Amino acid sequence: MNVSNRPDIQQLLVNMRDMRSQVQVPDINHVALDVKDSVTSVNQAQAPAFNELFAQAIDSVNSLQHQSGALSNAYAMGDESVDIADVMIASEKAKIGFQATLQVRNKVVEAYQEIMNMAI
Repeated sequence: MNVSNRPDIQQLLVNMRDMRSQVQVPDINHVALDVKDSVTSVNQAQAPAFNELFAQAIDSVNSLQHQSGALSNAYAMGDESVDIADVMIASEKAKIGFQATLQVRNKVVEAYQEIMNMAI
């Protein structure tokens, strides 16, 4: 039996064609203009500089390390309200944040060295 001759398949194909005709397909030139306008507006908007983003990341890691230290000290002093799970989670967050920041720093230094070694 030929699959394309089945009435249920034919009905499905008709439904799919109807849905496709109902969907408005934008003109490609219109889409290209929208993308160009979006890129222009993104370029005009002042994105934060890399050094600002990096400083914010370092401040965030520093805050995580202080929170971890405070929780560790409170647990070590016998504070009943501090749970060991909270201490471990805070410690891991600080550790992961520090490692990520360190990796970004390493990549920046590597890129700088590569640029400095380029022939002019």
